[in-house]
Amino acid sequence: MGEPLTFQQSLAVTAKHPLTVTDFARMAEVGILREDDRIELIEGELIDMAPIGPGHIGAVALLNKTMVVAAADKAVVSVQSSILLNDRSQPQPDLVLLKARTDYYRHALPTPADILLLIEVADTSLEYDRAIKLPLYGQSGIPEVWLVNIKDEAIEIHQEPGMKGYQRMLRPDIDKVISPVLFPDFILSMKLLFPPSAA
Repeated sequence: MGEPLTFQQSLAVTAKHPLTVTDFARMAEVGILREDDRIELIEGELIDMAPIGPGHIGAVALLNKTMVVAAADKAVVSVQSSILLNDRSQPQPDLVLLKARTDYYRHALPTPADILLLIEVADTSLEYDRAIKLPLYGQSGIPEVWLVNIKDEAIEIHQEPGMKGYQRMLRPDIDKVISPVLFPDFILSMKLLFPPSAA
């Protein structure tokens, strides 16, 4: 017989019990989680979201205003609300442009089939968004994701989703104007989002 496992070794071989979106919803129903808790369910695990700083707040506010004007009655803009990717993932992206629906998604969370464009605004969460959330969005079939990099004043446009994530990534120059493939009415000037610093 071999040596007995240490406590740390036994933890390493113990299988995790991933949560489902049903478990996640039940935790909110019974008060374990509150509506204003910044927690996502990602691949069966509860993830604390990073605190929101002023740069993040400003970018989300500007993008929201621009998207709402462009969407009019042709699409729905959702801000920092949950979407349903699968039975183990319910993230809360910063902004989602959704297909128009008369019930405004009152009766069910949006799914990848409803999404025209998803935007994540990243400051301290940049590497997490790139390494964890982007591949998950791609595998789920979300057609286009913009990753707004606050620190570097850049936007990464991710397109062509597949099982390995996104196959195409564009990084437009600061003087460009960009639009999502599935909703060209939403036109964003990079300089509007990242204005030149005052001299």
